[in-house]
Amino acid sequence: MDAFFAAAEQASKPSLRGKPVIVGGLGPRGVVATASYEARRFGVHSAMPMGQARRLAPNAAYLVPRFAFYRSISEQVMELLRRLSPLVEPLSLDEAFVDLEAGGVAADGASARAAGERLRVDILATTGLTGSVGLAGSKMIAKIASEEAKPDGLVLIEPGTERELLGPRSVRILPGVGPATGEHLRRAGMTSVSDLVEAGEDELVRLLGRAHGASLYRMAQGYDDRRVVAERDAKSVSVEDTFDVDLHDRVRIRLEVERLAERCVGRLRASGHSGRTIVLKVRRYDFSTLTRSETLRGPTDDPAVVREAAGRLLEAVDTTGGVRLLGVGVSGLADYTQEDLFAQAVADAEADAGTEPEAGAVAEAEEVAEAGEHGPVERHWAPGHDVRHAVHGAGWVQGSGVGRVTVRFEEPWSGPGRVRTFSVDDPELEPSEPLPLVRGATTV
Repeated sequence: MDAFFAAAEQASKPSLRGKPVIVGGLGPRGVVATASYEARRFGVHSAMPMGQARRLAPNAAYLVPRFAFYRSISEQVMELLRRLSPLVEPLSLDEAFVDLEAGGVAADGASARAAGERLRVDILATTGLTGSVGLAGSKMIAKIASEEAKPDGLVLIEPGTERELLGPRSVRILPGVGPATGEHLRRAGMTSVSDLVEAGEDELVRLLGRAHGASLYRMAQGYDDRRVVAERDAKSVSVEDTFDVDLHDRVRIRLEVERLAERCVGRLRASGHSGRTIVLKVRRYDFSTLTRSETLRGPTDDPAVVREAAGRLLEAVDTTGGVRLLGVGVSGLADYTQEDLFAQAVADAEADAGTEPEAGAVAEAEEVAEAGEHGPVERHWAPGHDVRHAVHGAGWVQGSGVGRVTVRFEEPWSGPGRVRTFSVDDPELEPSEPLPLVRGATTV
């Protein structure tokens, strides 16, 4: 998919079409998740610190990601791919490998091109968004072709032309060549793929080791025999948050761990799994990262069990000095649960402590967080998120601050809408589910 997150935002917000849009974390430590093609002209790209992006493109629209919305579009695209072939290997929400031969829709270049063109038409009709297709005899070359096809195009690399294609390209184009390996090869005088071929397998093995060197030499010659794998067995499910300001208050840290545990279980259930091992990740003020884990007697997808286990792990971590990141994960995945695991976990906690567990601590922390020190906390309105007003209908948040929230009222199939400002606690303004990009379709 082309600039997927940003394109989805532009499609759902008519006033942003043709304008620079940047999606990512908006706090001081945020990074760019996706930049629209209009924003890329200013030098903004994925993984760039958000502060740098704001300096390069100060007039762009900056939005918080809506992952549930993107996931619903991704599921529509993946379903179109599965109609082409039983062998579909998703790489992310917006990218996948498809074995067209296994689906019986491509026996040669002409039939492959026809299948790719039909796919692009179907994606646009179904989602309202564009995707780019790379066609080749291997995963590596298909990936390269898809990058060349962007945006909104199709590139076919005929089998037998791989070496000619790769030769003048940078070594960084090959899988497994990141910044460190690329610099190592540059110091050895190898900057292009043809340099690797000329150096020979023995020299690459000497520089990079047996497995990496031999694999890189084959890929430099255009050989890639990796198969398309229909399903990747998930090994773990996790969520984490980086905080704009280091957390020092122990009650607040405990509350954040509880909330991460709830989110993690949501993802766990959505994937159809349960898990036995609970993992807590803590990155402290000095960037040191601690990981603690606890393995239960059986798999669970009970939020109370995960929450309690994560809380016990937190007790063993020194957070003095502040915490900048917290994460909760579940590994040892299975497709069933142990119904009485929560009772067992409570019993284990009581046995270990010799006393009743402090069940009121979490409730007290939530009460403090909700009330705050000086009364009720204002509702948070994230830029880009959907709202609905009792009078004005559907819209999205342009920004908020000092007790006010600004909303633009428009729909994917309308023209640019009007902007209005409300109090953040206006009873007629409520968060809303995203509207579908194509009229008559549904989102989940």
